[in-house]
Amino acid sequence: MTCSTSRPHVAADRSEEWTDWRWQMRHRIHTLDDLTDWIRPTEAERQGIAETEPVFRWNITPYYAALMDREDPACPVRRQVVPHIDEMQDELVDELDPLQEVAHSPVKNLVHNYPDRVAFCVTAECAVYCRFCLRKRMVGDADFFLRTGELQKAIDYIADTPAIRDVLLTGGDPLTFNASHLEWLLERLTAIEHVEVVRFGTRMPVKLPYRITDELCDLLAQYTPLWINTHFNHPKELTADAAEAIDRLLRAGIPVGNQTVLMRGINDDVETMKALCEGLVAMRVRPYYLYQAQVIGGTSHFRTPIETGMRIMKQLRGHTTGFAIPTYVLDTPYGKVPLNRSWVRGRAGDYVVMETYDGTLWAEPNPLPAAASSGNELPHIPYPEDAKTVPSKANIPASV
Repeated sequence: MTCSTSRPHVAADRSEEWTDWRWQMRHRIHTLDDLTDWIRPTEAERQGIAETEPVFRWNITPYYAALMDREDPACPVRRQVVPHIDEMQDELVDELDPLQEVAHSPVKNLVHNYPDRVAFCVTAECAVYCRFCLRKRMVGDADFFLRTGELQKAIDYIADTPAIRDVLLTGGDPLTFNASHLEWLLERLTAIEHVEVVRFGTRMPVKLPYRITDELCDLLAQYTPLWINTHFNHPKELTADAAEAIDRLLRAGIPVGNQTVLMRGINDDVETMKALCEGLVAMRVRPYYLYQAQVIGGTSHFRTPIETGMRIMKQLRGHTTGFAIPTYVLDTPYGKVPLNRSWVRGRAGDYVVMETYDGTLWAEPNPLPAAASSGNELPHIPYPEDAKTVPSKANIPASV
């Protein structure tokens, strides 16, 4: 089988072109005509492609496209990356930056939310634009790409702030950088005496595992301690090619963890989550976080009640290896909150109220579907007057 954009490929295709990550990047699917070579788009997907175009780009690598079911629009891989008209539904918020990352950025693209850690969004480019993306506001937007001088300004801020011991390289996806660009960045960060660890947040092992080359691993191994967190959401993504990419990282001495987003109809049942977590452990990847999907415009069709995630966590306990169970969390402007009864106070109408690590009360907009209103696992509480929340454009009921 020869590789071309006019014809779908399967993951078993091991041609030199197919396994060249640069070829994969050059041949990403981003038009309806190209997409029809891989799936039979529904009317809802066709409308989604047309109507979301001014809002959020889309790109799919041929490798990831080959994992999609051609006929089934409910395919958990397909739903993550193909635009859908549901993205244009009325939302609870107009918020594009629910974590107030811009407000926590002392310099461009450097988020300093915790005293000892920063998230350094080194690029706005990704191999694939996930429809649930936390940073829809910036990925693919030329205004968020960093020039060398802007990268250096962020590095200077880290060097001038001795409290920072942990730097997360994220984006976008930092592994879209070429080797020389990565080396330039890592040399400067690891030369800062108080930086103890550098982490990468990357979805390359999931959506473009051929990026994890021996040459890349040799480069990264020079800058230990270095950690990687990747982002598998469904067992269907745990392919042989992904496992090979993970193995190369581990053989280079780089620990790998995984962060999953809980999404309705994709992984919001205990059987799927158990299979995912056990599959990750078999690949020697530690399930790290299970994220509650953020309240971001265009993602309401993915979000679940927080009770759903808590129920899954309860059902996993005792039925799989302890270290195969991630920590279920919500990211807030005041830090991550573990979604368990030690931190969650209860439900106040359509909000779930919780306490953050610094004692701030946070009220997360999280309406319960009518069918889920019975058997609620959280106690009903009054809405705290001093709670912080995401500004809503609707009058969400705040008490019961």
